[in-house]
Amino acid sequence: MRWLVLLLPLLLGACGTGGQSQSNDKGTIIRLVEADSRGLDPQLVSDLASTRVAADLFEGLTRFDANGAAEAGLAQSWTTSADGLVWTFTLRDGLRFSDGQPIHADVFARAFRRIHDEQSGSPHGALFGVIAAVEAPAARTVTVQLKNPFPQLPALLAHPAMAALPFHRIDAAGDKWTGERPLVTSGAYRLTDWRLSQQLELRANPHWHGGGPATARIIWKPMENLNSAMRLVLSGGADIGSEYTPARYHWLRDKHPGIVHNAPFLGTYYFAFNTRKPPFDDVRVRRALTMAVDRGWIATKMVDAGNLPAQGLLPPGLVAGRSFAPDWAKLDRQQRLRLARKLLTEAGYGPSHRLRFEIRFNSSTEHRRAAVAMATMWRELGVEATLLNSEASLHFDSLKRADFQLARSGWIADLPAPENFLAVHRSDTGAQNYSGYANPDYDAALDRATAEPDAKRRAGLMREAERILMNDMPILPLYFYASRSLVRPEIRGWQDNPGNVHPSRTLWKAS
Repeated sequence: MRWLVLLLPLLLGACGTGGQSQSNDKGTIIRLVEADSRGLDPQLVSDLASTRVAADLFEGLTRFDANGAAEAGLAQSWTTSADGLVWTFTLRDGLRFSDGQPIHADVFARAFRRIHDEQSGSPHGALFGVIAAVEAPAARTVTVQLKNPFPQLPALLAHPAMAALPFHRIDAAGDKWTGERPLVTSGAYRLTDWRLSQQLELRANPHWHGGGPATARIIWKPMENLNSAMRLVLSGGADIGSEYTPARYHWLRDKHPGIVHNAPFLGTYYFAFNTRKPPFDDVRVRRALTMAVDRGWIATKMVDAGNLPAQGLLPPGLVAGRSFAPDWAKLDRQQRLRLARKLLTEAGYGPSHRLRFEIRFNSSTEHRRAAVAMATMWRELGVEATLLNSEASLHFDSLKRADFQLARSGWIADLPAPENFLAVHRSDTGAQNYSGYANPDYDAALDRATAEPDAKRRAGLMREAERILMNDMPILPLYFYASRSLVRPEIRGWQDNPGNVHPSRTLWKAS
């Protein structure tokens, strides 16, 4: 393939290992995370590092188990109305916050109101948009009224933003409540110490309904340098690393098979076309470029860390273990290139009128490699693509302002539901719909899917909405994410799962 000759070589480095575990305390697990927490109020933070810590500290009506599935949390059971619109939860008896104060049903109604209160500054309003109301008709009863059927409600309510918050402390201390030590919590742990950019220390909540968690003390340590984090885990200075660089995948798998963990993840890596203006307001151009990309090579050779090539938006773990593929995906590369040239010719592009545009991406070796690979592949079509790199905040600000032509994007699930991926591309989504895609048929198809209470029919309708989206091709999917973790062999309770959810309360060290 001619583009292989043109593509810049990808270099792998090496790294040293050795040493025994320095974390010998059986009652303590040290977990590494890519960034420090941005806050402790689960309704005000949305970054992954903060949310992971919040899930250890705060528990809701439901929670996630070791397999990443939603299970009963502070609620002991629930029932659903025949139309799927009213869910009634019964709380466990004798629930208490970590300071001994009782937990009543009204904290969930108040949590929902606070999320939607503009003065609170919560970024989670849209996430819980399917919920019409949360009420507490009795001390141990919570009712959730939905706008449309939503079978994944237990997973949604497991998000720490809808956990039981200590409003008795929030009322007394205002926004300073998160500075109290120990922090008053409702989950398996309470925070006893936070040294910025160094570590957060969590200890068992003495009033947690589950008794003592499997491990009494958890240390979360931020480490932005993934290679440094990897070396710390390999040397025994930490027990769990939440990420490692894709370039180390084969080396780790060969040298440390008992430590490296890699699993399919509910996330899709793609680039967004700006469909509002030329050249990408023409679907023929978008399809031509999409056909010419060798996703298999990008996923299995360039990234090469267990990622699966993506032809559609929805990861295979969401809908019956299968992912979408258009009819042309069955063709070999030369056949696809011929079709792509035909489409570009029909759109008015050729030797005398070359297609030229800019690929925008945020600073990352992974994103640069993807952009270089696509630009190189498109040269066979006579297409000239230049690269523009910027830091993350500027990059995503440009996407929100529609100041781009083709830009790196993607989606990682807030919860395991197809509509969580598909709703981003509705015409009424706003700035988050980076491509500016607007098709009334797609919106109507998604509306039909979300209104369907039957799980099997609902899944089929979600597939139909995805088919419309991918036929219009406002995005160019490349691969599905894979989670990459390092877990020392003495850690027990770790279960690889599509949500990459690993609550600290489910983990312990072998004696």
